Amino acid sequence: MKNSLNVHQQTGEKWYSCTQCEKRYLHQSALSCHVNIHSGKYKCTECGRCCGSRQDLAEHRRRHSGEKPFECTVCSKRFTTSSSLAVHSRTHSGEKPFSCDECEKRFSRQLYLRQHMNLQRDKYKCTECGKCCQSSQHLAEHRRSHSGEKPFECTVCSKRFTSSSYLVEHSRIHSGEKPFECTVCSKRFIASRCLVRHSRIHSGEKPYICHVCDKAFSQSEPLNTHMSVHTGNKRYMCHMCHKTFSNSRVLNDHIRIHTGEKPYVCHVCDKAFMHHGTLRRHMSIHTGNKRYMCHMCDKTFSDSRVLNNHIRIHTGEKPYKCHVCDKAFRVCTTLYTHLGVHTREKSYKCSLCDKTFRDKGNLYHHKRYMHNNN
Repeated sequence: MKNSLNVHQQTGEKWYSCTQCEKRYLHQSALSCHVNIHSGKYKCTECGRCCGSRQDLAEHRRRHSGEKPFECTVCSKRFTTSSSLAVHSRTHSGEKPFSCDECEKRFSRQLYLRQHMNLQRDKYKCTECGKCCQSSQHLAEHRRSHSGEKPFECTVCSKRFTSSSYLVEHSRIHSGEKPFECTVCSKRFIASRCLVRHSRIHSGEKPYICHVCDKAFSQSEPLNTHMSVHTGNKRYMCHMCHKTFSNSRVLNDHIRIHTGEKPYVCHVCDKAFMHHGTLRRHMSIHTGNKRYMCHMCDKTFSDSRVLNNHIRIHTGEKPYKCHVCDKAFRVCTTLYTHLGVHTREKSYKCSLCDKTFRDKGNLYHHKRYMHNNN
């Protein structure tokens, strides 16, 4: 397969064409398998999908039965096909047999190399914003972000999505299905990408690095938010107080300060919260689950972010710096409170008497002592 790919990249030739859809292949055997898909020779009786060969059909049927006969000898993870097991095994060995001829970057899967080559050649480039996509499908999905088209609708809640994969993930919220399990702590997730992000909690991996200050992040979203520190780009403005933010999610969280909305409700005690993360940390009161331990004092925490903030007590690190007076802080919330000293801004408004405060703590104490904790 690798040799065929190299020949294709060098010559650009595709020798065998399908008469029904004009798709072209390097080998007659590959074309024969493709033609079987049109003829329906190997058709799944459960979902109607047509496969290219008897082996492909047998492997496809395992998705319905749940059978996974191929087991990894290192971590015991199981797979429906031997090829999937072979690809997975490279995560343990570090083997990357597929290399780019132009930049010599190496990949563990031929698919990743093909996607990389598409980016290199600008093959799937958006004409509106110039973004390069990995495939025609990704480009079609990306274009919907410009047009606003959302053709895939949830049959339960009518929420709409730009791609079928997002709809499949969303549907699991209603069904409760969580097919992706962490091999370390057994926590389960509705999507593989959620599992990948979660796994970095255990591995400590931070692949997203700021090119300005080299600060590293485990997810791309915090990096994008962080970049506003360098660029000053805060294009999302609150229509109530005109405060600006670097992304829409933070703006939506902020707006709840004004509206008092608390959409995240604890199913045990019915206490409500403005943010999902606050609810998640609250749940540890009921579950007693504190799986994050400080390696310096053995104190345990229910949230990795709280653990990271705690570790700075030991290290003395103060990464959050005021751009006005250069004063540094251990946690970002303290910096935000401090900035109110310079701006004189009082963003936190009491819903009972309209008095305003610079920080959430002062608002809490005001409500507790002036309004009898109502």
